Parts: sequence; structure tokens; C-alpha cells
Amino acid sequence: MSRPLPFGRPRDAGDSGARGLEEVMQQVARGDKEAFSVLYDGVVNTVFGITLKVVRDRAQAEEVAQEVMIDLWRQAARYRPEAGSVLTWVATLAHRRAVDRVRSAQAAADRDLNTAVRDQQRPFDEVAEQVETRLESEQVRRCMHSLTELQRQAVTLAYYQGLTYREVAETLRAPLPTIKTRMRDGLIRLRDCMGVTT
Repeated sequence: MSRPLPFGRPRDAGDSGARGLEEVMQQVARGDKEAFSVLYDGVVNTVFGITLKVVRDRAQAEEVAQEVMIDLWRQAARYRPEAGSVLTWVATLAHRRAVDRVRSAQAAADRDLNTAVRDQQRPFDEVAEQVETRLESEQVRRCMHSLTELQRQAVTLAYYQGLTYREVAETLRAPLPTIKTRMRDGLIRLRDCMGVTT
């Protein structure tokens, strides 16, 4: 059995004799290694040319072309002469495999870029966040002391203990409309004290 040649020059076309590539493909589909050697010689330059044109890197193109040739060996039984010539089928396989390689390389480059961008973002400043939270808490406490006792009780029960208007009214033993008014007035005073604009 003759060995496949590296990418470059094909063997003499006379090696295939009168057999057409379609007949060779049928033999390859049955596992004929000699027929695969003939098929390899007949299509390797086409496969390499397509992959090189798409991938644009000789080493990558050689790798992709090798993968295509392995696919040809494994998928020879899938070839259907009525769908097109062997060269058309092989060219389609080569082009698809090369495009997949380019997309895969682009996706890897995009992931690397996103990781680099993410790594260069400013880290979260935990100390600044704690200081800001403490200052806001202090301002809320100061503003809560500016409320009347009844307003402070209603707001505290509703916002710090999670009670509903009705529960606040029951806890303070006051009518529901009175509680709603106290809370509304208390929240308005808090808003004004904290400098929140609407």
C-alpha cells in the first residue's frame, strides 16, 4: 500500500487509472485503505488550498486539512453522487471545517479579551462602601430624631420591623387613617431632612 504524501505535490494522476473519484469513494466507504490513498492524492491539494485560504495560517491549515482527510475516511459512506461530485463534497467539508476553526479561534480571542478587560476594571472598594453606608445610616438616625415621637414609632414599626399599616395601627392602638397620616408626614420630613428630591 502506498503512503499518503505530505501536503504539496500530488502523486501522478495515473495512479488512479480509469477509476473515477466516485468509484474510489465507494471503495473508501467499504474501508479500502488503498482506495483512500488514491482519494487522498486526488483531493489533498484542493483541501489544503481551501483551508489555507480560510484560515490564513499554514500550520493551522495543515492541521485542519488533516482533520478533513480523517473526516473523509470516517464519513465516506455519507457521500451521495446524486448530490454533487466528490470534489464538491470534499470542498464543502473542508470549507466548513476551516470556518469552524476560525470561529473557534475568534471565540477564544474574545474570551481572552473579555477576561483581560474584566481583570483591569477597578476593584470594589470595600472600605469606601462601608464608610458611605455608615454615613447614610448616621444621616437616617439624625433625621429620625427630627420626627415627632408618634411619627418615629410608626415609621420604625413599618420600615425596620416590616409591619403593615394595619399592624402598626394595632400595635400603637391608633386608628388606621391616623397611622397612615403619621407615616406620610414622617416620610415627607425624612425626605426633606435627607435632601432627597422628587
